[in-house]
Amino acid sequence: MKEFWKMMKEYISPFKKYLWGSVVLNILSAVFNIFSFAMIVPMLRILFRMTDKTYVFTDWGEVWGMPLRDMGNAVMQNIYYLLELNIGNHGEITVLLWLCLFLIVMTALKTACYFGSSAVMVPIRTGVVKDLRMRIYNKILALPLGFFSEEKKGDIIARMSGDVQEVENSVAGSIEMLIKNPILIVIYFVALVFISWQMTAFTVVFAPVMIWAMGIIGKNLKKKSLDVQRLWSDVMSQAEETLGGLRVIKAFLAERKMAGRFDSVTESMRVKNSRVMLRQALAHPVSEFLGTVLITIALFFGGYLILKGNSSVDAPIFLYYMVILYSIINPIKDFAKASYAIPKGMASMERINKILDARNTITEAENPKPLDGFRESLTFEHVGFRYPDGQKMILEDISLEIPKGRMVAVVGASGAGKTTLVDLIPRFYDVVEGSIKVDGTDIRDVSIAGLRGLIGNVNQESILFNDTIFNNIAFGVENATMEQVVEAAKIANAHGFIMEKEGGYQFNIGDRGVKLSGGQRQRISIARAILKNPPILILDEATASLDTESEKIVQEALDRLMSSRTTIAIAHRLSTIRNADLIIVMQDGRIVERGRHEELLAKNGHYRKLHDMQAL
Repeated sequence: MKEFWKMMKEYISPFKKYLWGSVVLNILSAVFNIFSFAMIVPMLRILFRMTDKTYVFTDWGEVWGMPLRDMGNAVMQNIYYLLELNIGNHGEITVLLWLCLFLIVMTALKTACYFGSSAVMVPIRTGVVKDLRMRIYNKILALPLGFFSEEKKGDIIARMSGDVQEVENSVAGSIEMLIKNPILIVIYFVALVFISWQMTAFTVVFAPVMIWAMGIIGKNLKKKSLDVQRLWSDVMSQAEETLGGLRVIKAFLAERKMAGRFDSVTESMRVKNSRVMLRQALAHPVSEFLGTVLITIALFFGGYLILKGNSSVDAPIFLYYMVILYSIINPIKDFAKASYAIPKGMASMERINKILDARNTITEAENPKPLDGFRESLTFEHVGFRYPDGQKMILEDISLEIPKGRMVAVVGASGAGKTTLVDLIPRFYDVVEGSIKVDGTDIRDVSIAGLRGLIGNVNQESILFNDTIFNNIAFGVENATMEQVVEAAKIANAHGFIMEKEGGYQFNIGDRGVKLSGGQRQRISIARAILKNPPILILDEATASLDTESEKIVQEALDRLMSSRTTIAIAHRLSTIRNADLIIVMQDGRIVERGRHEELLAKNGHYRKLHDMQAL
């Protein structure tokens, strides 16, 4: 429960005013409930003419100074005295009518307070869930790319959906129980002591048995629920993989194989979930049985006292006592429900905390140095890098200077470290050895936002969003106008095909731009980079996956984009980087050659070999 109270303190604090409102309304609801049930006693006395006894009135000042057990008798004596007085003055029927009206008023107030206590909890439940989802989402945005290379996308989605939903149902739903039930139990218990302390002392011995029995049912529920949520993540991961790979699945006739995999994980989840649900289903009948046992014990002992004449409690008071005792059982059962609901929800919270508590290795400098544009050069000084979970160095002793306005091309075989090299510039990862400097300042000493504001990216895979063409081009640029977006699209050779679409720039391109061709998606990406107008441009094989015609159109757009900018281009097709100011050739994480196109060909080394292979 330590984790639960920690979560309560962290997430409930912003909603303290609602908590206090719930406390006040629950107290009023319990008090009105006691008073409404109290009407049963005088009603029965009038209906069954049990009013022959003579009652003595005690001054109220004296009553409040009595011991608790005597105070109850004195209060009841005064109430019955006043009832007898009014019956004598107005008649039994009139007094009975007053009591009925009083019962209606008390019940109306009780139900209104009960509704109010539930209503004020709604902002807490919805607010906690919203805050939790926002924390996860913001954490996802803040975490480095390396974190996601170790996590399955479907698992992260499952934590944002299924796990958060479980926290809402199990934990947030239990908050109301933890506020309301202690109040009800305390007030009802005081009322029971007030009515008959002897019967209460006898029955209270058996009440903890209910909580203990329900605790047995909830034992190990957190572990079982954690297993269910893990399997739910596997289900989501397989669903996400299937949606992303439907083309390949159908092409290789793998529908049956994929269905078998999915059936296996869903069957495992069904078995685990069945065990959890059986424990939950067992809770209600067990609590119902134990509650009936408790009522029966009280009924027997109270009846024994009445029949033996050893009790000051008569039949109407006894019935009132039983009603209040029955009322206290429901809060106790709700506590028992919380004993298994909270561990079930905390299992999901444990999975969520793996994201929220993940360490962000890309840290902001405490006092970042100002970065006023890009004026001189971008420099790599003896840079080395390995991934957090790896032992092998991916990059070793990389030294390189890229003057402003120059184009540097990076070539090499797959796995040489080309993409890793350019990913270090915007600090998607941090170097392990050496440093990268902008105008002589280590990029770890400037603000991340300032650094990335200088850089534009166009990747081999166009990253587009399920939105309009306008919003995709204007992505990341505040208050972009239509004129600016159209101008960027024209430079990127995209304006023509955009105007052919229904709605033009308001055309929705679908999930990941599925409604556009590869060349069209790439030109939208280029237009987005043009609109940002960055001084440093990174091109990661931007034309590698295009056909010849699309490549020519996109290359024209890239030439316009690269003019007057510092460009680092990863190139697969060497024909696209013939005019680069500097070409570096990478192999096994090292720079093995550098120079211009003609110089590298003359060396008859690695570059010449790559060139000749493409010329075949």
